[in-house]
Amino acid sequence: MKAEDTLSIDVRDKTTIADTMVVTSGRSHRHVGSVAERVVEDLGGAGVKNIRVEGMPHCDWVLIDAGDVIVHVFRPEVRAFYNLEKMWAPGAARRRGG
Repeated sequence: MKAEDTLSIDVRDKTTIADTMVVTSGRSHRHVGSVAERVVEDLGGAGVKNIRVEGMPHCDWVLIDAGDVIVHVFRPEVRAFYNLEKMWAPGAARRRGG
């Protein structure tokens, strides 16, 4: 889906809400929605149950809670505003191509 600037953050030592947080960006509202839908489809296909999704109507920031993994899909401006990377992973993140 060509998500951009994908970052995986190990949060096991920082919180009990999840083991991994993934932060990525889409170029527009439509792209954010498409990326989020694909993530949900792939998680379901992998057998993940009870996936919770928030933010789909507006697609500025979609949060996908898959239990041990939480995925955040942002528009770039919204991602820059909230800057989750700085809060959760100062120096501890791994960047991936998308």
